[in-house]
Formats: sequence, structure tokens, C-alpha cells
Amino acid sequence: MQVMNDEYYMALALDLADKAQGQTGINPVVGCVVVNQGRLAGVGTHLERGTPHAEVHALNMAGELAAGSTVYVTLEPCSHYGKTPPCSERLIAEGVSRVVIAMQDPNPQVAGRGIQMLQAAGIQVETGVLEARAVSLNEAFIKYITTGMPYVTLKTASTLDGKIASKTGDSKWISNAASRTRVHTLRHRHQGIMVGVSTVIADNPQLTTRLPVPGIHPIRIVVDSKLRIPMDSKLLQDGISQVLILTTEQSDEDKAKALQELGAEIIYCGAGPRVDMTSAMKQLGQREIASILLEGGGTLNGSMLEEELVDRIILFIAPKIAGGLGAPSSFMFGGVEQMSEAVVLEDLSMEQLEDNIMISGKPVWRRELLDGQEKNSDKEG
Repeated sequence: MQVMNDEYYMALALDLADKAQGQTGINPVVGCVVVNQGRLAGVGTHLERGTPHAEVHALNMAGELAAGSTVYVTLEPCSHYGKTPPCSERLIAEGVSRVVIAMQDPNPQVAGRGIQMLQAAGIQVETGVLEARAVSLNEAFIKYITTGMPYVTLKTASTLDGKIASKTGDSKWISNAASRTRVHTLRHRHQGIMVGVSTVIADNPQLTTRLPVPGIHPIRIVVDSKLRIPMDSKLLQDGISQVLILTTEQSDEDKAKALQELGAEIIYCGAGPRVDMTSAMKQLGQREIASILLEGGGTLNGSMLEEELVDRIILFIAPKIAGGLGAPSSFMFGGVEQMSEAVVLEDLSMEQLEDNIMISGKPVWRRELLDGQEKNSDKEG
């Protein structure tokens, strides 16, 4: 019975955390629930970087009922002073009896110390309740805090024959309205949106989230090796959110200065002729961007795949056949010689959105396979 109660309240805490996706910057999404003698006493969510953590909101709501309560939190309470005081100290000060945690914090500054502080104070601690879902919610945070690089979700929409536009370049619309609404939700859940300059030239997009809910608009990121972006592009003129342009040292200096005068930040990623995307990801990480939604064309998508920089692929498929030998496809790169070398997706899910199908999966990269083989070899040795 206790296990069922723990899972019920942890699921509630995870639902709270999920609502903050894309709004916490490089911080994790965290939800917290306080329960006293079967009574829901307080709930909280970490809403924005630099603001009180989920535990603080929940304990404030619980008031006197925090003493002797069970606290359900989706991530190990912090044990260090950052922009806010340690949550472990607050839990101890409130006199809670038990803390149930979904996952340990991968942040090296925490990494089990929060749990140790609680246990040393005589608080009963349970871990691993609905851990898989907690990990899934914080995939971006986990990658960023352990590698310093952003988590990249590649989004693409194609016809049944893999085309992202007709042979004349027309792409409005491949996917249906339900799929396009889902894309705006994805944008809302990421810190940055990345496109190639060809997309800006062809579509003149704003790259904003058009949802009936408040939130932080993502940073717009344009990959533009030669600074071909038009000066009158909407995203340079609207002032809605920051614009970063990834380019090379071969790009025009005067154009770079003109773009900077419009408020864009120019980031140099390699000598050229192509933008070094690995360097780009490292520099975006240094600018505290933890998650990116890649909405590129086939060439940019292919480049990101070749460099193994994609963490998840979300593909919307429409029941249409476009044909055309010259029509662009979702992934345009050198390709593999043997089907055994093809990029394979795992952790698959599929959802029908009216007459469209959305497929989501995580690519298994060669480096990960090699790491796995080395670990197995070490065990056998």
C-alpha cells in the first residue's frame, strides 16, 4: 500500500515538474508534494532559474503541516549554496519525517550529498520511485550538467517518401494543424530553436512559440557560414528574443557588424567553409543553453547526424507522396555503405495526430556502442 501511495504522489510531483519544461534555463525541472497523514498539504514547482526551488514553494504552502510530513520530490534536494539556499537544510529545519526522491542529482556539486544530509539528520529517505520518468523529464539537464553541451532534439516533418518539400521547394504544409501545434509545444519546452540560413531566406520565420500560455520565448539560433541572412528578416526585427548567428571566420566582417547593430550575437565556429557544429555546441553550452530544438533542412540535419550531436529525433509523417528526384529529404549527408551502419533509434514512441504520425526516438551513436563494448570487455577481463 505504501508503494502505491508513494508512486501516486510522486506521479503528481512529476506532473508539476513537467509543466516547467523549457522555462528553467540550465536548471532541472523539479516538482514537490508535501503529504501529512494522508492530507495533501503543499505543492511546488521550480519555475525559473534563480527563483525558489520546488521544495521551498511546497513547504511554504504546507506551513505548520510540514512538520512530521512526507515530502515527495522528483530530484534529490540540493545541498549547496547557489542562487538559492540548500533545500536539504530547509527540509531538516521544517522537521519533515520522510523524503521520497525519484532520482539522484547528477550535478557533481550535489551527487548524493543532499541525501546524506537528510539521513544524517535522522530523516527517512527513499529513492528511485518512478525514476525512469524523472530521468526522461530531465534529459537536457543531465546532458548539460555532465558534458557542458546542450541536448539537441531534431524535429522534422516529411511525406511518406521522406520529402520535406516538393521539387520546387514548396513545403506549406506537409504536416497537419495538430502536428504544427505540437511543434509549438516542443519549442516552448526548449531553450533555443536552431535553423539553417536557407530556412530563414526561404520562409522568413519568427521562430517563436505561439501558444495560449505565458512563457519564455526560446533563443533563435541561425547557422549561417557566409552571413547570407537578410537584414530585414523578421527574427532580426521583432525583438522578441535573443538571436545568435553561428558563422565562420571566412564570413564578411562588415555584415557581421551590421548584424550586431541589429542586436544579433555573432559566434565564430571554425575557419570554414562550413560551420563547425561541434564547436558551435560547445560555445552554446558556454552561453548556458541546455536544450535546442533543431528545425533544420536536410543538409543541417545531415551534418548534425554525421557529427553525432543529436540526442533525440522527432519525425512527423504525413500521408502524402511528393516524388521528385531533386526534392529535399529530411537527412541529406554522405550516407552509409551498409545497412548495418545505419543510424538506429531506440526508446521509441509513436502517436497519431489525426492523419499524421509522430515518431520519437533516441539515436544510438557509434561512440556509445564502442563505450558499451569497452565496459563489457573490462567486465570479462
